[in-house]
Amino acid sequence: MIQDIFPHEFRNEFQVKTPGNDSYFLYFLDESLMLCKHNTKLIPQFEDLGSMGQEAMSHSDFLFSIDEMDFYLVDESCVRLEETDTLKLYKTGIIRELKPMWVSFAAVSAQQLHRFYTSNRFCGCCGSSTMKSKKERAAVCTTCGNTIYPKISPAVIVGITHEGKLLLTKYAGREYTRYALVAGYTEFGETLEDTVKREVMEEVGVRVKNIRYYKNQPWGFSDSILVGYWAELEGSPQIHLDETELSTAVWMAPEDIPDDFTNLSLTHEMILLFKEGKVK
Repeated sequence: MIQDIFPHEFRNEFQVKTPGNDSYFLYFLDESLMLCKHNTKLIPQFEDLGSMGQEAMSHSDFLFSIDEMDFYLVDESCVRLEETDTLKLYKTGIIRELKPMWVSFAAVSAQQLHRFYTSNRFCGCCGSSTMKSKKERAAVCTTCGNTIYPKISPAVIVGITHEGKLLLTKYAGREYTRYALVAGYTEFGETLEDTVKREVMEEVGVRVKNIRYYKNQPWGFSDSILVGYWAELEGSPQIHLDETELSTAVWMAPEDIPDDFTNLSLTHEMILLFKEGKVK
């Protein structure tokens, strides 16, 4: 999965640090991300900016490190970076395709923190401007002191099995067209297992039993922590589709499952486990 970057080590401890010319930076602008055009390292370093480097470094915040590499976020509200012969702005959809895996994980983690900073420039309690905390990863209201932390929303992924088949779905109204599993966000007052039962009933109209935890995954694309479960059908396999959420739901045998899955997501890992006969 995207966070499985071994032997590389991801370190997300909050620090206030000054970047160096060899530090890496992430710059987001209008749903685009600046990357190297002709360099296999892909994520640029401040030294790649030439004369723009010092200004960018003075308006950047430390994000995290991978091994000995430090990564910073350049504040696009303070400095405007232009494309050069070696740097280009790409649509952020490219993040899923970046190789090796640690590069993709670094980019999506930075994108998640960028969303946090840009969407919390003002306090939700009193409307005053906020400032970045100097002691933790948070935005603090300059008037009432309200402290805002990065949003991480829990959600479940459910692999439902019945008589040697897996229930696969496709989203409605999205560009993403591969098969997926039933999924949904946890509501207030719910356990994760309650979320499994509710989402399955709401989306495909069936009941499940023998709910078993499998694995979890940070998913920065949607500010989520995804929690995977396996479950067995209870009762009728007749599907009653919520067409506002899904376009398709079908029981599928392992040999009929397509081979077009990647190793990025928990959803794909679970589908492939079933296809390979490792889950009954």
